[in-house]
Amino acid sequence: MSLIPSFFGNRQKTTMVANARINWKETSKAHLFKVDIPGLKKEEVKVEVENEWHLLLEILAILSIILGNIIAITQTSMKRIHAYSYIGQIGYVIIGINVGDSNDGYASMITYMLFYISMNLGTFACIVLFGLHTGTDNIQDYAGLYTKDPFSALSLALCLLSLGGLSLLAGFFGKLYLLWCGWQASLCYLVLIGLLTSVVSIYYYLKIIKLLMAGRNKEITPHVQNYRRSPLRSNNSIELSMIVCVIASTIPGISMNLIIAIALDTLF
Repeated sequence: MSLIPSFFGNRQKTTMVANARINWKETSKAHLFKVDIPGLKKEEVKVEVENEWHLLLEILAILSIILGNIIAITQTSMKRIHAYSYIGQIGYVIIGINVGDSNDGYASMITYMLFYISMNLGTFACIVLFGLHTGTDNIQDYAGLYTKDPFSALSLALCLLSLGGLSLLAGFFGKLYLLWCGWQASLCYLVLIGLLTSVVSIYYYLKIIKLLMAGRNKEITPHVQNYRRSPLRSNNSIELSMIVCVIASTIPGISMNLIIAIALDTLF
């Protein structure tokens, strides 16, 4: 997981192949393994293994959420910010795994993942499109993008706000459902950490959005001043994916019941 930002920081042509899969349902049931230890009853062994497994998941969730969000603030590359934000979001997913079957833990995790995938794809599409037009990835070079390409600037802003969990966006409802299930499972400290780090993530997302909306000529960077739309077909496909992801990232809460029902149907 710690190697992810290194791939995002590569200045060469970005080629990403996501082929890693985690059998979370089998992993989360690791406490069901049968272990025979002389002098201990099977029930005692089961409880002990279960407690240790949950403790490990809690530690991973805390480290992912805190380190991912804190380190992201110090970055100047948009791809690296996105990469460390990705690490932070994984921590929220681990909360759902830790809740388990009780209190709709798996359903909340799947619901959050559905929104999370669309938000990240939309954000990454915006970053790639900007890089193709300007050849830069520095966060300061995004200043004034709204004056040249309002569509890309607004799309990136919406995806970032949804990632941060701003109210009325899809990310807010997904994160709210996930944290509520964690609270119901008595993982109160994980929920509080998740809420506090969400504030941190919204802070640095708002800093980026402020740069995007800069309107003064002295604030607009040369990269944005020379920004030109390219007629390449590849750009059209990226813009199409941006539209789809932005719509998915701004789904109102009225659709939450349907999405939760779909998530539950995939499990039971």
